[in-house]
Amino acid sequence: MDEERRLSAILITDIVGYTLLGQTNEDLSLKLLEEHDALLRPLFASHGGRVVKAMGDGFLVEFPSALQATRCAIAIQETLHERNAAQPSERRIRIRIGVHVGDVVHRQGDLFGDGVNVTSRIAPLAEPEGACISAQVYDHVWNKVHLPLASMGKRALKNVRVPTEVYCVVFPWSRVRPEGPRPTDRTRIAVLPLTNISPEPGDAFFADGMTEEIIFTLSKIRGLRVIAQTSVMKYRGTQKSIAEIGQELRVATVLEGSVRKVDDRVRINLQLIDAQTEEHIWSEAYDRKLEDVLAIQSEVARKVAEMLEVKLLAGEEQRLQAKAARDVDIYMLYLKGRHFWNQRSESGLKRAIEIFQDVIAADPNYALAYAGLADSYSVLASRGHLPLHEALPKAKEAASKALALDEDLAEANASLALIEWLFEHDLEKAADRFKRAIEQNPNYATARHWYANLLSDLGRTSEALAEMKRALALDPLSPNINMALSATLWESGQFSEALDQHRRAQALAADFVEGHLSLASVLQAAGKWAEAEAELNKALDLDPNSSTVRRAFAEHLVCLGRFDEALETLHKVLVMEPDSPVVNHTYGRALALSRQYEEAVIQLLRTLDLNPEGFDPLLTLGEVYTLLGRHEQALEAFRQAEARLAPKDRLRTEIQAFRVVTYAGMGETTTAEENLKALENKGSGLGHAFLVASAHFALGHLDDGLVWLERSYQARDPGLRLLKVHPWFDSARSDPRFQEYLVKMGFPEGEQPVTVSSRPKPTG
Repeated sequence: MDEERRLSAILITDIVGYTLLGQTNEDLSLKLLEEHDALLRPLFASHGGRVVKAMGDGFLVEFPSALQATRCAIAIQETLHERNAAQPSERRIRIRIGVHVGDVVHRQGDLFGDGVNVTSRIAPLAEPEGACISAQVYDHVWNKVHLPLASMGKRALKNVRVPTEVYCVVFPWSRVRPEGPRPTDRTRIAVLPLTNISPEPGDAFFADGMTEEIIFTLSKIRGLRVIAQTSVMKYRGTQKSIAEIGQELRVATVLEGSVRKVDDRVRINLQLIDAQTEEHIWSEAYDRKLEDVLAIQSEVARKVAEMLEVKLLAGEEQRLQAKAARDVDIYMLYLKGRHFWNQRSESGLKRAIEIFQDVIAADPNYALAYAGLADSYSVLASRGHLPLHEALPKAKEAASKALALDEDLAEANASLALIEWLFEHDLEKAADRFKRAIEQNPNYATARHWYANLLSDLGRTSEALAEMKRALALDPLSPNINMALSATLWESGQFSEALDQHRRAQALAADFVEGHLSLASVLQAAGKWAEAEAELNKALDLDPNSSTVRRAFAEHLVCLGRFDEALETLHKVLVMEPDSPVVNHTYGRALALSRQYEEAVIQLLRTLDLNPEGFDPLLTLGEVYTLLGRHEQALEAFRQAEARLAPKDRLRTEIQAFRVVTYAGMGETTTAEENLKALENKGSGLGHAFLVASAHFALGHLDDGLVWLERSYQARDPGLRLLKVHPWFDSARSDPRFQEYLVKMGFPEGEQPVTVSSRPKPTG
């Protein structure tokens, strides 16, 4: 007898009270069972489930993963709960669900074994309209579903030798409420925003600055693990208890207090609290002159370390002494600079630069101000608000000066590593510097976040995922880091988890414009174009004058082939920012994809005039030259672009794909084929399969192109967004097999890309 043994996720359902209903009203019971089946079967299928068999009033279903099974259980109960709300009590369908991962035996289409047995024992433990999962399932899904999970303790299950820990899904209507394990490591600490009780409301920045500086000072003590400012600032003015905050931030200790500043005096009240018992570990009131505020911060750091039994290292003690000796007026100015830096807006960053420059003018040896200056220039350049040739030298000079003043300053090393990674494309050198920054301050979440992104660029996805999770542990409520985790999950092939993670990130800050833009890009790559456009509209509602938002909207329109709308939108953005290299390049790229190649060349050359060091405009220019048959100019553009990359930069793969197409256009078929074979063997990683597929299609290799296109689709490469409009796919557009991928990606079936009849002329 043929049988197969394997590990599977099993889901079992059971209708509550169905037997009694069948005895009292058989007709109604049969109608409800029929409706029950019609509701559940599509949900099983949509989550990848295979119905093994119907068992009277329930189902036995097999899933490829614990996460798919758990999400299906949640979707079922949410669907039924919504249905039941509109029904009289006798027509409500209430079920229990159990989910387990275990060893099963496949035999003649049926399932047997311990996996099925354990699941059947777990299901009855669920509440009506509830779901229970085993500990094995919990380990897979605890941070990947949108509802809490509460432990029900270890249960002795019939015919199961070892007691099994069972968890229940906590629905809004559940009687059980989650508690979850409480953190016990007292050295994991959160500093809550200090309350400003000064008579001048304008002194709020001082309270925020004090909070940031206490966090900064404590984070320099290696024995402590300190939650980042981004996460704790969300608790300003909160009504939540210390215990609730401790549970949400996964900390065992909380420092809270208030600040009152009047003229040249300051009063600071602080309490160190056990987050589990809410008992005070230590409290102190400091009533000093304003000039002593830095000494207070150093005293607080020493006292917190002492109370949590953390021994200060020699270098840490020296740093605290040096901090206490700083000029308080300069320090106050520095705090104001960081206040504007934290806004991350163009105006805020430019104001921060002015203030950091004032700090440096007052104290040329203030290393942190140089690091702040470097970060401000880097972010302005990365977002297209300043030309690279203008911002990069200033950023690098400031970061280098910060390191020259304090080679052990983690912020300075992270600042320089960011420059080496994003702008100089020296990924290996940047990776070493990020590691140095993390060694200098293991609590610096930003360094871990940036380092994880760089690891992704190096194709070291599993390492990137681990590092991003460490960053998130230090800054659990940061929308930026939560969104970055989503991108890393996507690159590792966990697509549905990535989308869920991104939605969780967006829920942390509904008014976070960058979050809506980032979620839109993920939705586009998933082929959810209507949802993506909805997110872009939300971003536009929040910031209607943002050139970044309008540019993202235009890129969305380009992908859909709506070129007239896209170019009109980009023209308006160009009027707003005529000298922005990013906007000018986006316009040139849109012209190229709308097949206006000569005009694209003019626009891209203008972009390079604005930013002679630009990489992306050179690459696009080379692509357009190839499409125009100007092959020598294309190869020269690629050569110049490649010269700006480090030896192991993954962007070299993109250049190689472009060269394949150029050589083929020159009639150098052998060289093109050799380069294509080398490209295929380059390795994997997000985007690789799409580049290979693109090159095959451009060379007319339809069958090979389709093979690689399937790999690209399985990897959900972001380049798939251009499938509808990129000229390299023109030779395949009439093939039904290619058209299937347009449908899979959510594009209207059979609709071809369009070219524009006219366009507005850019000015300036």
